Amino acid sequence: MILVENLFNTLKKNKIDFFTGVPDSILKEFSSFLEKLTIKQHMIAVNEGSAASIGIGYYLSTKKIPCIYLQNSGLSNAINPLISIASKEVYSIPLLLMIGWRGSPKIKDEPQHMVKGKITPKLLKLLKIEYCVLRDTKDLLKLSKLIKKANKNKKIIACLVERDILKSNLLKKNYVSNKNSLLRGDFIEEFLKHIPLHSKIISTTGYSSRELMQIRKGKKLIRGKDFYMVGGMGHSSMVALGYTINSNNIVFCLDGDGSALMHLGSLRTVGFSSSKKFKHILFNNNSHESVGGQSTNAEGIDFKSLVKSLGYKSYFKIKKKSETKNIIRKFIKSRGPSFLEVKIKNGSLKNLSRPKNLLRIKKYFMGK
Repeated sequence: MILVENLFNTLKKNKIDFFTGVPDSILKEFSSFLEKLTIKQHMIAVNEGSAASIGIGYYLSTKKIPCIYLQNSGLSNAINPLISIASKEVYSIPLLLMIGWRGSPKIKDEPQHMVKGKITPKLLKLLKIEYCVLRDTKDLLKLSKLIKKANKNKKIIACLVERDILKSNLLKKNYVSNKNSLLRGDFIEEFLKHIPLHSKIISTTGYSSRELMQIRKGKKLIRGKDFYMVGGMGHSSMVALGYTINSNNIVFCLDGDGSALMHLGSLRTVGFSSSKKFKHILFNNNSHESVGGQSTNAEGIDFKSLVKSLGYKSYFKIKKKSETKNIIRKFIKSRGPSFLEVKIKNGSLKNLSRPKNLLRIKKYFMGK
């Protein structure tokens, strides 16, 4: 076990005082601890490549190593700026990557995380990124030595953090507050009652897919077939769009604010496609809810003006449960690509299970 406060102090002693990254379930105590810092000290990025790039810019202006935090599943998003800009062979910019290690050896995890967990150390070695593993307080000394080496040799380094290692005596789970009253689960239940019988649903990672699966099973709602994006955060809209190319079915994409912002340019691809069968639903709670409740910075975005300017044909918005049924019906009948923003409060169903038998799920979804 490592106290977040001790980790932070270790970084501070090594003159690391700027942090940027994408919230992660393993690192949630750490990223929540950072929320007390100012925006000049801590900046949540929309994706890991952006976080790496922010870190590069910070070093160029300060000559100080930044800390970039991310889940190992997002390491692939960061590779481009890490290798083509920061690597020793290019601009030789020192960075510290703090990586939440899902799927680490001997720790049972979901299939998508086991695949990435197995190759994470190999990937770091391939990228010539020296790393240490944080499992106990004594490992903080290894981290300090590695930071000193990075400063001296101007190179990228990393530390891998396994699940349940980071703890805090001071922090409590603190979701970003909003004034919304509608729960995501209440919307999904009503939505499944109205969709066309042969429609398809492609749902993003996190609670959206897990609640969709549980509600459909528990309420025995059979309209439509689901494909759960157990990985690939930020890519659900493109998977859904790709499906529309050779399908006569209406395709619904269940997306989240953090997921949509991660690859916001995808919305232009949807708009440009003019796909009449594409229906985009965005759950907006301004929160990375499933990994600690940190802000997505989606509050204040005018999604109506945004998606209209990107080529969506229609926009709808739901704020409360009483208007759900009526607006869902209008949304389903609208010409695509259409966009429905659902303002939700934080909170999910209890005892949520995760998708299992993924090959069977794929086979059922692809069936007629």
